[in-house]
Amino acid sequence: MFYSRQMHKRRALLALLMGILFVSVGFARGSQEKADSGVQPIVLRLADNQPIGYPTVVGDEDFARRVGEYTDGRIIVEVYPQGQLGDEKSAIEQVQFGGIDFTRVSISPLSDFQPLLNALQMPYLYRDSDHMWKVLNGEIGDYFLSLMGEKGFVGLAYYDGGARNFYTTKGPINTVSDMKGLKIRVQESSLMMGLVQALGAVPTPMTYGDVYGALQTGVIDGAENNWPSYDTQRHYEVAKYLSIDEHTRVPEMLIASRIMMEQLSEEDQAIIKRAARESQTVQIQSWVDFEKASEAKVRAAGSQINKITDQREFAAAMAPLYQSMLNSEQQRWVERIKAVQ
Repeated sequence: MFYSRQMHKRRALLALLMGILFVSVGFARGSQEKADSGVQPIVLRLADNQPIGYPTVVGDEDFARRVGEYTDGRIIVEVYPQGQLGDEKSAIEQVQFGGIDFTRVSISPLSDFQPLLNALQMPYLYRDSDHMWKVLNGEIGDYFLSLMGEKGFVGLAYYDGGARNFYTTKGPINTVSDMKGLKIRVQESSLMMGLVQALGAVPTPMTYGDVYGALQTGVIDGAENNWPSYDTQRHYEVAKYLSIDEHTRVPEMLIASRIMMEQLSEEDQAIIKRAARESQTVQIQSWVDFEKASEAKVRAAGSQINKITDQREFAAAMAPLYQSMLNSEQQRWVERIKAVQ
């Protein structure tokens, strides 16, 4: 009886081991056959310097999801937010030389590679958000996307970066004269410095992380940025007057490496372009929601908000800047942009 039970246990154990071996060999054979058949997904990397949950990253993720869906998993786009693959400029350079496959960047640093893009980011250029999207999603925007091919990129789609406004510590801005003599923090950009100077203020270049302390201690009288930045950096705590003038709307752009794209089939290139354009709707809505939440938060915290309803005086002050910053070709594009209805 004891011997019989032992034999039964041994046979059961042997059967189990043979089953495991059979499954393992079958799995290994199947994996090898899959590898031999060449059915391995193409994995591409997308860089973004913003944190998880930020509207541009939401757009990136929607783009990645669509590419995977439309290719049945043949192409996988991995999104790397929070500057994991480098800052905007280094990401652009890596995309140009094929080290990274995609990046989402502001057209400000991208204009260093394609100067004609400056025509899309001049102060008081767009009447409102609707005007900007009519430009970007029309013939003009398509032309500027196509220009990126000259520099080693493939322009895929535009994303929203919102409008920038002035906020100050001393009182609201309603007219150009209210800007006179104010020390306003700007990015280290000749365009932004020229904008502030043209309005009679004193441009003060400063790193982003130093702005809160400089506002708090009076080193500067104000700064300029979009609603989410005013909120997330807590600048509303030390500069409670926000004046909505929407002086710049600087689009974001999703770009691909031309080196990478040319290695794909025409069908897959078309899929990537389609996915990018479709992701724009999700990204824009994410920006709208993000912006509304920031506005509600700073209003509840006591910020005093006023809207500059007549921008003509501010826009007129930009004439010397347009002349000094733009060449004749860029100026022609500006006129075409302004003419879009």
